[in-house]
Amino acid sequence: MKDVLTITGGKPLKGKVRISGSKNTTVALIPATVLANEPVRISGIPKIADVAVMCQLLEELNCEVEHVNGSELIINPDKLVNKPLISEDVTKLRASYYFMGALLGKYKEVGIRMSGGCNLGPRPIDLHLKGFEALGAKVEYINDIYYLKAEELRGTKIFLDIASVGATINIMMAAVYAKGRTIIENAAKEPEIIDVANLLNKMGAKIRGAGTNYITIDGIAYLGGCCHEIIPDRIESGTYIIMAATAAEDMTIENVIPLHLESLISKLKEMNVNIEVGNDWVRVKSDHDLVATDIMTLTYPGLATDVQQPLSVLLTQAEGKSQIVETIYKERFKHCHELNKMGADIEVMTGQCQINGPSKLVGCDVIAPDLRGGAALVIAGLIAKGKTTIHEIYHVDRGYEGIDEKLRALGAEIERTTE
Repeated sequence: MKDVLTITGGKPLKGKVRISGSKNTTVALIPATVLANEPVRISGIPKIADVAVMCQLLEELNCEVEHVNGSELIINPDKLVNKPLISEDVTKLRASYYFMGALLGKYKEVGIRMSGGCNLGPRPIDLHLKGFEALGAKVEYINDIYYLKAEELRGTKIFLDIASVGATINIMMAAVYAKGRTIIENAAKEPEIIDVANLLNKMGAKIRGAGTNYITIDGIAYLGGCCHEIIPDRIESGTYIIMAATAAEDMTIENVIPLHLESLISKLKEMNVNIEVGNDWVRVKSDHDLVATDIMTLTYPGLATDVQQPLSVLLTQAEGKSQIVETIYKERFKHCHELNKMGADIEVMTGQCQINGPSKLVGCDVIAPDLRGGAALVIAGLIAKGKTTIHEIYHVDRGYEGIDEKLRALGAEIERTTE
């Protein structure tokens, strides 16, 4: 049995929506807690499928996981047993690779099956392995399982060929117990990296430079427990802001960090979206005609690849010809076929697409190809004439807490059923 969402379009959104804790931070913070030797309490945990999987992996390692007040986790690694993570759970999301860095850092060895996640084209972990090897680990790949082992980990200088978020975080976690100083050059600068570094520093790590392209980690001998609150999800924030620009009459998105959204907000203003920005909120009104624009995804602080798919729906409603160039995941256009079924005029080429607008969308049966593509189809359903039924909605549930509940509170007509 699988859940499906059915949306009756044409109901303008109105009101306030509160953004949950960051999905991309949470799936890194949970593995990071195994580096501690005392309980760690994390608040602001989003209720999403990926978090449930991460907690199952902790329990496979004999870690005690306590859920508190619906949005907090207390993780006690005191009885943790370092054994290979080879179950089906580890293949359900790509972020399970963060257990590589955490377990290697603490125990000097780890075994883990290749991880899964959305199919967005090649996403090699070569940079992660290069970093681990530079720290002193030997890597073997046998029957789809990576085995990493080190006699000891020693600090060193590591230059990342690509400013990868995953590699930056993974190497940072592996290095906290390494002897001496580790330097990561050309490090990624995303806010999620800062949040992970803040957690580790509260536990006793010595990490400086997170949020810049030059991070230093001085190895220590012991990490304790701490309390930590996760930052708001900038991708969920961006998705709801785009949703408001596409389908709202007057909508306020609360619990956001506008600094994390500057490139998106700038692009929306370029499109003539009526947008007002406060300290921790963004308000959007639908009293302006949208104009076409060109978009290129970039690493932070550029426009995030994760908001590209939701933005493509907004561009179908803009007057003129728009182009999206995807520089991060060149196959991130599978949702365009579904949008064209609904009446969009999108031509997809390698690593880019061209959108001719405005288009009147009509509801039909569509399939969510991945997490952000599924969110894009939800936005399309909100403005389409008639009913849109979205299948494979589990993709969306991986990254958006209660999306149907939040939308109903804003006035959308949306129903979740099983098939």
